Amino acid sequence: MDEKEQYKALISEVIAKQIIILGPEIAVLKARAVPTLTISDGGEVLEINGDPGQALQKLVDEYVALSGQIVKSALNSVFTKYPSLKKVD
Repeated sequence: MDEKEQYKALISEVIAKQIIILGPEIAVLKARAVPTLTISDGGEVLEINGDPGQALQKLVDEYVALSGQIVKSALNSVFTKYPSLKKVD
């Protein structure tokens, strides 16, 4: 799996985690607010246009703006599965 595919998998997992917390409509709506991401109705990343690390950061920023530190805590377990990828703040 190349780096872009890893980012797609990671971002899809981030969205899946947020679907559990926020519900599918809000989680997907927030993910679609990141202009470089193409997201399916089910929350899967179909395409990343541009820098995937920046897309991930923008996505996390969208969720953090909505629900704060809860998001960061919930996502830490997801990020540990992808140790080779750059972490977000």
